[in-house]
Amino acid sequence: MFIKERLFTPGPVPLPPQVIKALGQQIIHHRTPEFTEIFLEARENLQKLLRTERDVIVFASSGTGAMEASVSNFFKKGDRVLIINAGKFGQRWKELASIYQLKIVDYEIEWGKTYDKERILQIISEFPDIKGIFVQHSETSTTTYHDVKYLGDIAKKLDDCLLVVDGITSVGVYQVYPEELGIDVLVTGSQKALMLPPGLSVLYFSEKAEKRASRSDMPRYYFDVIKESKKQAKGQTAYTPAINLIIALNESLKLILEEGLDNLEERHRIMAEATRKAVKEIGLKLLSESPSNSATGVYSPAGIDADQLRKELLKLGFRVAGGQDHLKGKIFRIAHMGYFDFMDVVQVIAGLEMALFRLGYEIDVGKGVKKAQEVILENLG
Repeated sequence: MFIKERLFTPGPVPLPPQVIKALGQQIIHHRTPEFTEIFLEARENLQKLLRTERDVIVFASSGTGAMEASVSNFFKKGDRVLIINAGKFGQRWKELASIYQLKIVDYEIEWGKTYDKERILQIISEFPDIKGIFVQHSETSTTTYHDVKYLGDIAKKLDDCLLVVDGITSVGVYQVYPEELGIDVLVTGSQKALMLPPGLSVLYFSEKAEKRASRSDMPRYYFDVIKESKKQAKGQTAYTPAINLIIALNESLKLILEEGLDNLEERHRIMAEATRKAVKEIGLKLLSESPSNSATGVYSPAGIDADQLRKELLKLGFRVAGGQDHLKGKIFRIAHMGYFDFMDVVQVIAGLEMALFRLGYEIDVGKGVKKAQEVILENLG
């Protein structure tokens, strides 16, 4: 029996036709006026996306490359930093900081929860010499949203402290304007809401961060932000770029800007709300107490292994993500960021209901779909 696979993982996500077309073109050489023109336009569109006139660097790497650049370019060995460690990628900040010999204040938080503001103030009071606060805006592993504006306000009050934000699953879902939020270093990746295959990472840095870069004593070669900044201002890269990915990036950014950033954020909000209310309507529990609009984490019902449920969903044509580390087999994650619309949400909820029914879960099939439809209709007006 023919089954069409529908991708609902939080990266990679489905690709728009315009992006697929760009990726399928014959490759051009990167040391040419043709590539320079496209790259400069893509950089300008990234600035529009982030509402900034500051430099925005593109690396040929996954998002982790830009995360590493955030540590190696703007800090000195022995600097004390606060890591908001609330999931798999909070752990990654901790691992990177450790490798580069930073002194770590590890604020470990139960997965699915966000930080406590009073606890942040206590940590800052105890360690007033903190030079950086590292956080995920949207923690992909737990589908949790963290308020970065509050942290930006905190960082501004400290002496020479940078707020470093992983926006890999928030940029393109929310309106993430670093200068309004107080973000000094912001990273994102191509395979999430930017609607591209993996292979590109993006890094924004503030004027304050740029001054810190000149004082950094960290070793770096490929991920040298200042070296890349000088090259990319001229429409070139220090090393061989991911040519077709950059061409496709320009196309995806055009789509995003054409939709409008207000509309983009509202679409993601509605899809997330419809998904969350639908799964609760059929008796399932959300993972996060502060859910992100990029993806929804859900506990599998008692007696049903989440990975078995994912296999059943795949038989019906829906590929969703599972849990990581101690959440493996306990949760599944449904993405709704990037190239998704309201009917995609209706489809995946219908598939979830059918999969649960086939696994023996007592369910009134169609109840969740109806709730999703109601949320969408209410918001469409």
